[in-house]
Amino acid sequence: MKRIACLIGSVVVAQHVFVANADAKPARCVVISAGMTPYKGKCDFSADDGGGSFSITPTGKPAFGGATVINVSVISPGVAEVRGLTRDGISSRWGEAKRSKTDPACWLGGDFKICVY
Repeated sequence: MKRIACLIGSVVVAQHVFVANADAKPARCVVISAGMTPYKGKCDFSADDGGGSFSITPTGKPAFGGATVINVSVISPGVAEVRGLTRDGISSRWGEAKRSKTDPACWLGGDFKICVY
């Protein structure tokens, strides 16, 4: 049952990413997470809706550490749920993040930081 739920989640995230990439815009990303080499470089930014949610994919590199796509889904003003899609198509939960008060381009989680400029 758990495997089926993961498969369904991966399919939904993948569909979401493919649709979002149609409107991707070049950006500069900074992704810092525990256990991975910091990513600072080009990325594609896709706004998901008018609520501030978005997804990013690296440009010129295969992944942000182990994630090929990162989704930031705003759940309330200044608070988002962050997930990464691995190379194997597994949607991994990074956790909750709060928008930085000093740099609104950044979202800060318990052990990660995502900035898009």
